[in-house]
Amino acid sequence: MSNCAIVGINWGDEGKGRMVDLLTERYDVVIRYQGGGNAGHTVINEYGKFALHLLPSGIFRQGVLNILGNGVALDLENLWIEMEQVRSQGVPLTPENLRISDRASLLLPWHRQLDGLEEARLKDHAYGSTKQGIAPFYSDKYQKKTLLAGELFDREALKAHAAQLLEWKNLTLTGVYGAAPVRLEELMAWLDDYGEKLKPFICNTTKVLRQAQQEGKSFLYEAQLGALRDLDYGIVPYTTSSNPIAAYAPVGSGLPSASVDEVVGVVKAYSTCVGEGPFVCEMFGEEAERLRQAGAEYGAKTGRPRRVGPIDLVATRYGVEMQSATAIALTKLDVLSDLKEIPVCVRYELDGQETDEFPFPTLLNRSKPVLTTVPGWQQDISAVRRWEDLPKAAQDYVEMIEKAIGCHIAYVSVGPERDAYIYRP
Repeated sequence: MSNCAIVGINWGDEGKGRMVDLLTERYDVVIRYQGGGNAGHTVINEYGKFALHLLPSGIFRQGVLNILGNGVALDLENLWIEMEQVRSQGVPLTPENLRISDRASLLLPWHRQLDGLEEARLKDHAYGSTKQGIAPFYSDKYQKKTLLAGELFDREALKAHAAQLLEWKNLTLTGVYGAAPVRLEELMAWLDDYGEKLKPFICNTTKVLRQAQQEGKSFLYEAQLGALRDLDYGIVPYTTSSNPIAAYAPVGSGLPSASVDEVVGVVKAYSTCVGEGPFVCEMFGEEAERLRQAGAEYGAKTGRPRRVGPIDLVATRYGVEMQSATAIALTKLDVLSDLKEIPVCVRYELDGQETDEFPFPTLLNRSKPVLTTVPGWQQDISAVRRWEDLPKAAQDYVEMIEKAIGCHIAYVSVGPERDAYIYRP
């Protein structure tokens, strides 16, 4: 069977979790392949409402194996807290349905501490970090100065390695930021506590995936954030510190030889953005607040109000290209149902010239949105399940986006519930 990646096309917060939850019934293995606990995937199903930060969104499907790959920033403490919260709502989590790569690097408490210290140092130039330690973690990973999950099984070697890292890290904490040093006893107590809880889930997931591949099982790769937050192709430096693009999925999953046969890119019917950085189509004032309230646009991890705007066809087309999307899932179309006229960002104006191309990051702050409006449908569509039952204006809106971005919109979401969508073959 074919493998599929579900990825964000824009700035993140597109609704990827609900699409993974929906589509996992077609797949055997769901793999989270990058990122950490700095963003959330909101899922609503028969168990209730969840904001997942590290757990793969396939955990709600019986018979599906979920894997946290080697590309993930593995925060043992926050993962365990999240697992306990999910279990408390009746969702089973055992080594039968959840595995963690022994090659995943550990996000340690000092990474979160350093994240907050650096944002404070940057002051007005802060990146808008969620302060979950992601940038310091990936920096350490690429300096080869992290602990691997598999090291938890050899405590003496783990302690010796931790002591080496601690000596180096305290130079930064005390010398650069003037913070108190971390003691080895504190770090080992943290590793012992959460490491023992999670060791039953840690294994050689490459071996697991290779066997699954040989058995003909299908993989669903789950990304965090979106193309515009990609470390290489996003709005640098206001990005995450990993690669949410689909091309990275096999590497971060633990089986580089695996294929990505389909890419479902998730796009919101309007634009949202959490954090700092250029956001060309941003709306302000009462109009923005009405849209924010209608869409409940607040960060799943931080609760921060999301910045909002009309759908940005320039940024979306760029995201489709970077993700090599083969199909699009358009989410939250129902949120626009009250609007008489719907604004659309059709291109940018840069230095007096209109352009359809997404600019280099340093040019984005000089870019202005070129807006138009299209008719709204002004009726509730949340109960619609067939394309032909959508109002003509809603159909026109979807088809306008599809033509502009050059990719078929196969799924149209009209509500947060699992079955609240329309499939367009």
